[in-house]
Amino acid sequence: MCAFKKRDISLRNNIIYSVYLRNHTPEGTFAALESDLDRIRALGTDIIWLLPIHPIGQLNKKGSLGCPYSISDYRAVNPEYGTLDDLKHLVGEIHSRGMRCIIDVVYNHTSHDSVLFREHPAYFFRREDGSFGNRYGDWTDVLDLDYSNRELWDYQIETLVMWAKIVDGFRCDVASCVPLEFWERAAEEVAKVRPDAIWLAESVYTGHVQYARECGYPVATDTDLYRVFDMEYPYDAQDYFERYADGKGRLSEYIAMLNYQEHVFPTDYIKIRFLENHDTPRASRRFPDPGILLNWLSFVYFQKGTTMLYGGQEWRNEEICSLFDKDVFSRDPSKDISSFLTRLGEIKKSLLPVDADFSAEADDATGTVTAYLTGSGRRVAGVFCLEGKASEVKIKAPDGSYTDEISGGNVTVDAGMIRVSGRPVIFSIG
Repeated sequence: MCAFKKRDISLRNNIIYSVYLRNHTPEGTFAALESDLDRIRALGTDIIWLLPIHPIGQLNKKGSLGCPYSISDYRAVNPEYGTLDDLKHLVGEIHSRGMRCIIDVVYNHTSHDSVLFREHPAYFFRREDGSFGNRYGDWTDVLDLDYSNRELWDYQIETLVMWAKIVDGFRCDVASCVPLEFWERAAEEVAKVRPDAIWLAESVYTGHVQYARECGYPVATDTDLYRVFDMEYPYDAQDYFERYADGKGRLSEYIAMLNYQEHVFPTDYIKIRFLENHDTPRASRRFPDPGILLNWLSFVYFQKGTTMLYGGQEWRNEEICSLFDKDVFSRDPSKDISSFLTRLGEIKKSLLPVDADFSAEADDATGTVTAYLTGSGRRVAGVFCLEGKASEVKIKAPDGSYTDEISGGNVTVDAGMIRVSGRPVIFSIG
């Protein structure tokens, strides 16, 4: 295999919508999700990602129902969600609306009472004292797998090929912790039945990589993972975002990391861009001011990469759904920002060039970011007031009047400066 795979950069202008079936609807089933597909599609969604759909282990489970990432059988579906035929019908309905469907692959570990552990204990990691467990961390409801056993590779790849005949690809949980050589072989085998399979890696925080290596366990970096994967998490920059959001760091430090991504990864790299997922606080919790939230969302959509929404984000939910219990998110009409997200999706698909170079500058004094995408013979600018402040900032655009693609109003550049009211603006320079 070549050093890096060739990626379809059109994925950069896609939108992923993440669904946790248990808590997406009161019923929590494949069938119930079907009734919500038109609404999800209207947000501009191209890919629906289903969090793990498999049966959940009961031994040492967390919460009343257990975590979907503690899987007891990779080759079955959770009966709480429905049957395999129900899943196939759901995927067909997703396809009929022009969307694709990917499912979670959790290959670092299984539940304590998994089929794999019962039938093949030799596939599992053992500590120095011979006991089963985790390499590091406190994931008490799961047991780590041991990929030094090549028979495990065969089992896991056969399973992936089975699912690839039904779904369009995979979001691979803590992909960095599973040997890269395994993913390379898996991708080759899956391509035989699904040549255009989507591969999304949950890469890990840089601190996770360092800690794992200090413990003596190899973990792939983001650059390593681009040998196989189409898209990766932005966790290489996440620490900087979180420090700024928590009032402990500067905005310019986070923006510097986004600029750095342009120089360290392959030319066709694809990062997914999000404000929240099932492992993080809700964006509306971090940014309770609606004006500031809309600025952040606009900036996320503008960034180079695939946008991801987590179910409930469009209603500005402040509480993250529990992974371990029934906890359906709220759909408060008074908090619905779906129309705003739809407009951002339209801008992303129609205006932002997929082959763009990205650059941005931050003003720490005002909390304002000016960003640019340059490609396909055009240049698009965005100004994002991430602290909600009206300000006047430098802009790399000729003097004149421009149309703000978000509001439809006019913005003016005068003497190389643009004055913004605290709302986000995106406009084409030419």
